[in-house]
Amino acid sequence: MVNVVGVRFKKAGKIYYFDPGDLIINIYQNVIVETARGVEYGEVVVPNREVRQEDIVAPLKPVIRIATDEDKKHHEENHRKEKDAFNICLQKIKDHNLDMKLIDVEYTFDNNKVLFYFTADGRVDFRELVKDLAAVFKTRIELRQIGVRDESKMMGGMGVCGLSFCCSTFLGEFQPVSIKMAKEQSLSLNPTKISGTCGRLMCCLKYEQEAYEEALARVPKAGAIVSTPDGQGTVMYVSLLKETLKVKMDKGNETDLKIYKADDVKVIKDVVRVDEDNVDLEALKQLED
Repeated sequence: MVNVVGVRFKKAGKIYYFDPGDLIINIYQNVIVETARGVEYGEVVVPNREVRQEDIVAPLKPVIRIATDEDKKHHEENHRKEKDAFNICLQKIKDHNLDMKLIDVEYTFDNNKVLFYFTADGRVDFRELVKDLAAVFKTRIELRQIGVRDESKMMGGMGVCGLSFCCSTFLGEFQPVSIKMAKEQSLSLNPTKISGTCGRLMCCLKYEQEAYEEALARVPKAGAIVSTPDGQGTVMYVSLLKETLKVKMDKGNETDLKIYKADDVKVIKDVVRVDEDNVDLEALKQLED
């Protein structure tokens, strides 16, 4: 077992483990840590705890110290400088007539680097822009192209549910979301219904997917031939959340449907699920990025 603390550098950012050494650090305390890109200022969201060796990426970087008042002032000053840097970079992008959208600017705590995050439809030749920015800020410059999901996470906003974006409030990392999930949850495959503000599939499709998969394993599919307490019939409709079936009895008329619990029927002949809308599904694949 290894003693660690978990640190975040941004709200709803990924949690990274660090070696606290002999320090006892409480939750929400700020710390100065050594990272791959230099010395950084972060917030402890996981206080001292023991984790398994296989759960960490060795070697662990150390916690240098618990942040002092001077460290906090320096961190706040960096935030103020980031606003000025943002406006300067916007003007430089305009001067170079580059087809890119600036999203955010970030100073490393030790001021050894300034990172500019942007989105663009394709590759952008920003070499001259980097030279101009380096001449202004007199430090290392890094321009980092990000995707639309990361853009939404950084900028924040309100989703169709009326709440703040999950990605900008509590999701530390994005989870894979697929069209298959929307189909298994019986959702409309209309892109406007299943995509978020970022234009990609809504992250919340992942939240209940495990429960749907468990239910799908228990409940017969529409079209399956089943044995019921009243005889044999064909499943016409499935209510997955209620785990109930509407069954057309073989001896009944076309409109004679009976409702049964999935546990009360036995599958005689199952069906293979066939996608009748493959063309539409291919068009929706771009939402999965």
